[in-house]
Amino acid sequence: MAHESFAFSPSALRSLRLQRELLERDDRRRALARASTERRLLPATPPSPPRRRQVCRDPAVHNALYAGDLRRVQSIFSDEATANVVLETVSEELVWSPEQGLWVLSPRRQHTSALRIAAARGYEDCARHLLLRGAAVDAVVGGRAPLHDSAAAPHPNCARLLLAFGADPNVLSAEGSAPLHLCTAPHSLRCAELLLAHGAQVNLGTRDRQVTALHVAARQGLVAHVELYLHHGADPSVRTHQGETPLNAAAAAAERPEDSERFLRVAERLLEAGAEPGAAGRKGHTPLHNACANGHPGMARLLLRHGADATVPNGAGDTPMDCALRAVREYRQQRPEETLTLLLDHGALPAHPKMLRLCCQHPPALEVMLNAYDRVPPADGWVEAVPAELWEEHQEFYASAVRMAGQPRRLQHLARVAIRRHLGARCRAAVPRLALPPPLRRYLQLPIEGLIS
Repeated sequence: MAHESFAFSPSALRSLRLQRELLERDDRRRALARASTERRLLPATPPSPPRRRQVCRDPAVHNALYAGDLRRVQSIFSDEATANVVLETVSEELVWSPEQGLWVLSPRRQHTSALRIAAARGYEDCARHLLLRGAAVDAVVGGRAPLHDSAAAPHPNCARLLLAFGADPNVLSAEGSAPLHLCTAPHSLRCAELLLAHGAQVNLGTRDRQVTALHVAARQGLVAHVELYLHHGADPSVRTHQGETPLNAAAAAAERPEDSERFLRVAERLLEAGAEPGAAGRKGHTPLHNACANGHPGMARLLLRHGADATVPNGAGDTPMDCALRAVREYRQQRPEETLTLLLDHGALPAHPKMLRLCCQHPPALEVMLNAYDRVPPADGWVEAVPAELWEEHQEFYASAVRMAGQPRRLQHLARVAIRRHLGARCRAAVPRLALPPPLRRYLQLPIEGLIS
């Protein structure tokens, strides 16, 4: 029997390998504990100067790590000293030289660690080998710890491994960010879950700006992340040093029409959790200012439904109506006339006539604004801004607007203006309930008719 061999199954081999690694880790921990006890029992000695970390510039070593070549990594990083070596790369970049008055090539040195490279690329086996050989799991080399890289990549397998080896889920980078702040992609949700399960502080802010993970998720439009953080106690009213709430961040970031739906869902979750719809942030901008500036009628409707003020000015004195008018030209495909009507229905006053120049190239928006006055303002402030081809396409509408400029409106329109002024911010809710024939109720809601009469 001594000469016979037994074929282990793959699962048995994996189990044996895992047991061996656990035993090696336990041996190392016991050795560290013994050394710590011996240091406490020995008489005090003056501290020795810290050893300078070794720096490796060998491209062959770098390539082995970047390629995830486990066999070469095992042969190169065989002990604690090599596992904690600093890897340095040098690249040339153009910088401006004031002395020479021209752009010159200057070497740029960047530092990282073997464990950072393995964690950033998802090489779990390489990372495990380095950790078993004594790689410092929380070492911040080149500005980041390995856990930052695995969360930013993201690679949940490496994040799980690092946390199992005792990585601090709240370790700060040189810029003051925790790993949770770097979960910025939709597929980083698993990393965020692992970090929170291992004690990550959900309301921890970055060192300088006090941006929380909820701010980051809201700014990126990550609905699942927002729900996860709120479930773990994230504060929807927390502010950055500039006064921004997560709701401000979501409303400001919803710039692209194709992203409007997910940012709307983020705002819904935040408002349901108690976010303040009128919280003013940087430059006095409220979420409604941002929604109007981004041509997002759905976001504006949601905020107004939750009590946002349609008349409040920002730090520059601009109201949400001013922001909405400035966005008409860029977001004309997003039906900006809906946003203008929403604001008027919630008590916003008609813009100053000089602002009509901002919406004159989108006839539906111009019609809504002209119908908000009891008398059509003079046309000389906007008529010259209408391109000839647009005028020709909508000649009947523009001609009617110019014809009615400065002229009395019909009694029916004057009655509409009077009723809407009386109702003020209650227009949106009250008009549908008035005891009037449906055509009259619709007329009170400023429908687009294509004429000014």
